[in-house]
Amino acid sequence: MSKLSNRFWFQLHGWCSLPIWVIFCFVCLTGTISVISHELTWLTNPASRATNPQNLDEKPASELVSIVEKAYPSAKVSTVMSFESYLINAVIFTDSDKPFAIAYVNQYTGEIQEINQSITFVNFMRSLHGWLLFPWHHNYSVGYYLVCAMAVVMLGALITGLIIYKRFWRAFTQPKVRLKQGKKTLLADLHRLAGVWSIWFLMLMSLTGLWYLVQAILWHADYNIEPHSPIVAIEQLPQQQEGGKSPLPTFSLQNALTIAEDKFPDLKNTYVMLPEHNRDTYKIYGEGDFIFYDQYAYGVIVDPWTGAVVDQRSPDDMTTLQAMSHIADPLHYGTIGGIWTKIIWFIFGVLLTGMSITGFLMWGSRTVKAARSSTITATDDITAETQHGKQNITLTKQEIR
Repeated sequence: MSKLSNRFWFQLHGWCSLPIWVIFCFVCLTGTISVISHELTWLTNPASRATNPQNLDEKPASELVSIVEKAYPSAKVSTVMSFESYLINAVIFTDSDKPFAIAYVNQYTGEIQEINQSITFVNFMRSLHGWLLFPWHHNYSVGYYLVCAMAVVMLGALITGLIIYKRFWRAFTQPKVRLKQGKKTLLADLHRLAGVWSIWFLMLMSLTGLWYLVQAILWHADYNIEPHSPIVAIEQLPQQQEGGKSPLPTFSLQNALTIAEDKFPDLKNTYVMLPEHNRDTYKIYGEGDFIFYDQYAYGVIVDPWTGAVVDQRSPDDMTTLQAMSHIADPLHYGTIGGIWTKIIWFIFGVLLTGMSITGFLMWGSRTVKAARSSTITATDDITAETQHGKQNITLTKQEIR
């Protein structure tokens, strides 16, 4: 009964990984690259590096907007994004000859180092990993569901693998890699060893992936985890000036940034959105002293006409679903501790990708061996039947005689 049980769990473990091996391996590989996509951009594109040889202070987002508007007088800036300290700030804008452009502005020197009018490497890798570049229909993507479903596969492979591998905890104190007992034995040892040492990582990726699946279902059901930002009431808008010109907002972006800093003194703004129309608001998002929350956990929405804070958010005020949505990304991509945790996540991502490959090779060798055994058995059966038939014919001939 024990052998039958082990065989069942082994087959289930295989079916949790092998039928969709290509997709699973691809998702693991693209996710591993996505973890260090900013660093790869820094390595391959000198224009993305925020060099600061004179140790200058970082310029505020409002000054970066002014720099872009001065270089492109007809531009309309919509967003300012900041990343790691060694990367430039991205100022997103549109112009008469640029339907979408990103200005790479050095936040220390104020220099515009590049204008990018195409998809960035970071966005490409995150999109490829997140939804396999499948199109979005309204509020859902088939690719997003497909990637999220890999969390169920990963969790199933983890559970069945631990059931199959008896006394797996010995791999922590007595790791075993047999180099001289053939390819099959070596692959099995590497697969088991990587799996045991990656238990925490597999569990973390499975749980965050399951959350992304729940989030996708909520999006599809038109359930808003985060409430929509309020807009300015029509009654609060000033009258149009003579000549039909629309009045400029009373409060500038710098005023809005100061208001946000007064609200949250430890706020480091990472995502700033300017008003798109006269009823829109300044949206200032950033990170604070909660390391397990993402770079958008804090938010302040400022009325550009009155300077009033019309909405705000922080980890202290979040619901359970909102907290989950802001915790998932740092845990999934390893940004909780900066470059060092990214390196750890990258290493274990490589291990996970390697496990999917070694698992497939092990399955392939067993499948080929089983097919050969079946062929040999079938050949033996045919030979035996042929010999038996010849004996019957001989007996029949003797009876006729």
